[in-house]
Amino acid sequence: MKLVKINVKGISYSETQTGAYALILKEAEGDRKLPIIIGVFEAQSIAIALEHEIKPTRPLTHDLFKSFAERFSIIVKQVIIQKLVDGVFYASLICERDKIEEIIDSRTSDAIALALRYKAPIFIYDSILKKAGFTTTVSSREKKISEDKWIPGFDTEQNKKKEEIKDLKKISISKLKNMLTASVASEDYEKAARLRDELSNRKR
Repeated sequence: MKLVKINVKGISYSETQTGAYALILKEAEGDRKLPIIIGVFEAQSIAIALEHEIKPTRPLTHDLFKSFAERFSIIVKQVIIQKLVDGVFYASLICERDKIEEIIDSRTSDAIALALRYKAPIFIYDSILKKAGFTTTVSSREKKISEDKWIPGFDTEQNKKKEEIKDLKKISISKLKNMLTASVASEDYEKAARLRDELSNRKR
C-alpha cells in the first residue's frame, strides 16, 4: 500500500468551546488535510514541540520518553499512521537501536508528539487519507497553542463532548453530510472530524 508523507500544519481550537482541539495534518505534496481529535494534554505537548521558543521548566512526558530512549541509544526513525477503525487512528513508531528496527504500537497523538521531538518523518497510508482527509485552502484558524492556553476545565468539557456525540446519533445521514460540508467550508475541523467519524460509524 502507498505511503504518503504528511506534516503537522497546526492545532485548530475553538475559541468558543474550551477544550475542543483538532490536530491538523497535511500531505507534504498535495492539498489534502487530515484532522484528528486530540486531548488537551496531547495538544499542549505537540504545541510545545512546534514552538521551539517555549521551554517547560520540567520535562513533559514525551520529553522524558525521549531522554530515556536516548540514554539507551534508541531513536525514533519514523511514524506511520496505519489504521482507522471506528473513528480511531492507529499509529506505529519505527524505532532503531544498534541497527535493529522495532515497531511499537502507539496512540497517534503520542506518536506525533515524539516524531516532532526526534524530527522524524510522519507517513500515512493513502487509503486512509482518501477516506478521512479533506481538501480545503490553508486556514488562518489553524493556530499553535502556547503555554498560556492551558485549559483547567478539561474534564468538564470532555463530558460536554460526550453529550454532543450522543446528539449526533439522532441526526439523519443526509443532514450529517450537509453539516460536514458546511463545517469543512467554514474550516471548523474539530466539528468536521466528529461528523466524519459519526458517518464512518454508520457505514459499518
